[in-house]
Formats: sequence, C-alpha cells, structure tokens
Amino acid sequence: MNARLQAAVIGAGPSGFYTAAALLDHGFDVDLLERLPTPFGLVRYGVAPDHPKIKDVARVYEKIATHSRFRFFGGVTIGEAAAHHDLVARYHAVIYAVGAARNKRLGIPGEDVSGCHAAADFVGWYNGHPSRRQDTYDFDCERAVVIGNGNVALDVARMLVLDRPELAVTDTADHAIEALARSSIREVVVVGRRGPAQAAFTAPELRELGDLSRAEILVDSGEGALDPVTTDLLGEAGSATARRNLEVLNGYASRPKAQTSHRIVLRFMLSPTEILAGAGGRVSGVRLARNRLERDRGGTLKAVPTRVDELVSCGLVLRAVGYRGSPVAGVPFDDRRGVIANDHGRIVDGEGRARRGEYVVGWIKRGPTGVIGTNKKDAVETVAQVLDDRAAGRLLAPPMAGRATTALWLAARVPELVGWNGWHNIDRRERAEGDRTGRPRRKLVVLEEMFGAARDAPVSEPRASEQTVSPELSATSDVFRATSA
Repeated sequence: MNARLQAAVIGAGPSGFYTAAALLDHGFDVDLLERLPTPFGLVRYGVAPDHPKIKDVARVYEKIATHSRFRFFGGVTIGEAAAHHDLVARYHAVIYAVGAARNKRLGIPGEDVSGCHAAADFVGWYNGHPSRRQDTYDFDCERAVVIGNGNVALDVARMLVLDRPELAVTDTADHAIEALARSSIREVVVVGRRGPAQAAFTAPELRELGDLSRAEILVDSGEGALDPVTTDLLGEAGSATARRNLEVLNGYASRPKAQTSHRIVLRFMLSPTEILAGAGGRVSGVRLARNRLERDRGGTLKAVPTRVDELVSCGLVLRAVGYRGSPVAGVPFDDRRGVIANDHGRIVDGEGRARRGEYVVGWIKRGPTGVIGTNKKDAVETVAQVLDDRAAGRLLAPPMAGRATTALWLAARVPELVGWNGWHNIDRRERAEGDRTGRPRRKLVVLEEMFGAARDAPVSEPRASEQTVSPELSATSDVFRATSA
C-alpha cells in the first residue's frame, strides 16, 4: 500500500470530516479545502443556536484534525482559486463534499414578493453566515407563515417566538438577536402539504416545542386526525417515527388553552397556491388549497388538491421546502436531482462511466436527506469506492503531486489562506467575546474580521503523532439529532 497518496476533500462540513477520517485510516494524506475561513459547515451555520448539544459533534471533527496527515485550508473557493484541472493535477483522489446550498422553490405566483424568503437564508442570517449578514427581514407584523414540515421549519418557527433572554445565552448572531427582540410577530403558522403521519419532523424536535417559555403549540384536532388511507398504511407496516410524532401532536391537540403571548400553529393537508402582495408590494397573505391523500399505483401517498381553499393573512413567509446542490465547474451534474452525477459515490459522466479518481459525498451526492450522523455511513460508502479504485490502479496519476508544493501553490493563489491554527485564532476570539456576555461564543460575521483574526497563525502547524481516528467517530444520538431538510 502506498501510504503517501494524497486526497483532496472539498468542503469542511460533517461529510467532509467523516470522509477525511476514513481516508486517514487507510493511509492517505488528506487536505480539507473550504471556501470559508471556518470549518464545520452546517454544524456552525445550520444547527439552531438553541441546540448547543448538537454542536458538540464539532469535538469529533477537532479530534480528526489533530492527525499528522491532515491539513485544513480555509478561504479556498473551488473554481476560482482552485479549478477542477488544478485539483486533478495535484491529488490522487478528489472528493467533493460541497453540500446542497440552493433553496428549492415553490413554483407558485408571488414567490418573489418582498417578504417571502427561503428559510435556509433566514437560518444563515441568524447563525451569522458571512454571505447572509446583510440580509434584512421585516418583523413588523403579527403573523408569519412557514411552509414546510421538516426540522428546518420547526427551527425557524421556534426562533421567531424565542424571548430575548432565551436568545441572549446562545451564539445567535448579534444582528439577529437585536432584530428578533424587536419583532412584532405573535403567531407562526407552520403549513404541511400532507398529513401529520407524513411530516418529516423528528420527534425530539417536535416535543421540545412544548418547552418554549412564551409560546403555546396549537394543533387542530381535525387536521391532526389520520385520514383513512394513512390509517391503513400505519396498520400495514407502521412507522416508529410517525407513531411518535402522532403521540406528540395528539398531546398538543388535547392541551387546554394556555395564557401565552405567542403561539405556533401546526397545520396539515394544505398546499400554498399563491403568495399575495398588499400595499407597498409586500407579502399580505398566502392562499392555501386543502388536500386529500391518495395512493398511486406504486403505493406512494400523494397530496392531491381539492377545490377548497383559504387565505391566511401574514406579513412574512419562509419557505422550508428543501435544498438543491449547485454545479461545480468541470464536474458532471445531474440537474434533475440537483446532485453531482455519481454511482454510489463515484462521479460518472453523461454515459454513466466513472471518472478516474473523482468522488462525491454528502448532500451533493445523495440529496438533502438525513441528519448529521447520516453522513458518516455515506462517507464510508464513498471511501470504499476510493479504496477499490486504489487496489485496481484507477486513481489519478497527478503530475504535480506533493504536500509541500501543494501548500505553496495554495498560498500563492489565496493570499488570506487560513490553516487550522488560523481557525483556532478565530475560535479563541469568538469564545473570549462570548465569555464576557455569558454566551458560548460571539460569532464573527464579517469575512475581513475573520481573516484578520486568523492572520497571526501560520497555515501549517506541528501535528500529533499519526493515529487511527475512526474510534472517535462514535457519538450519542443527541449529538447526531440535527436539522434535516
């Protein structure tokens, strides 16, 4: 076995780190390239600020980063600083872990009306993502509508009703704390096109809504009831997740009305058909069609609109209906699925032939499904393809391979290149500023400030002795219970 084969993993989110760990365990040198100066992807910018336990999974990634053959290069934009041809000329294997950042659209009239936003953009805004820090949201209304029935929908609904003291002890971005503290929103309506048994919530996410300090959770007993088709399906096979969710929802439906200032209303069997604009061109409401569920020939449940509709007035709409990947220059893309074209992790061309030494992992491989822990199994599958290709001599034969020359090349291409020490400088500054205000950290949200904080650290640094990292990948279900699409 050649222990000096070099692999580039593109993207420093969970899937990137799990892939790096598996490659390190099999003798590869691994460079993790990330466009931001900070690692951890959705753990930093996607997990809700009031879920600090989920963010503890970053400790696992920190452990991976201590390996002697691991290097982190932050601030590297693929396609600009490092093009596809640059990567295949320097690495024996290139694995894309770039995620799925584009928001799916509803495809209905009025979707571009002012005040209608993608939930993922809102999540990035309150989590301090540098590309979203200058976004603005108008909370000068009493009702918001969230379209979607997954954990992201619950996250944004919860953030809209948290009290300032609840926000002030989290790592929510400063600009978001101030704006949400001044919000006039008192009611958040969460709308799903199918029934409660088909909702993509995880039971713990749904259950914790009941712990909100100033908001009650309302579920109409009629909408929360099962339709005959779903009743039959649950009787046939059943779903542990669906049964747990139904128990929680039935509990909310049977609760006596509480005297609270805010509320979250969970509604089902409704599809948005139009976003309406009022005076000034801003959102004034959402037209919803009542659905019924039918089984198609394959047995899949589909929401079919009826002729019954209703109008829900609101001043803010957040679309939480999923994500799509973006094409990477020089890499085949499956536009229908919104992923890089691949066969179990091997990138394939338009004829289905595997590209030599090129792979994909995570959401950009399989679509936006699963939780943080799902990426570990996914990474193992992709790395198994890499190992098979190594054994068969099907990896790349890069003419410019070499750890030292690659580092020099990146430093020349990226003046503000950030190494792991640079990230630790950012981390220390954020934690120190958080300590002064009783928060886990006070995030830097301006790229120039982030690069400035990182600047005093060298790109490379001494590493611990070589070690096996895979035993460190075990984690509790609480850690892996994270935001899903």
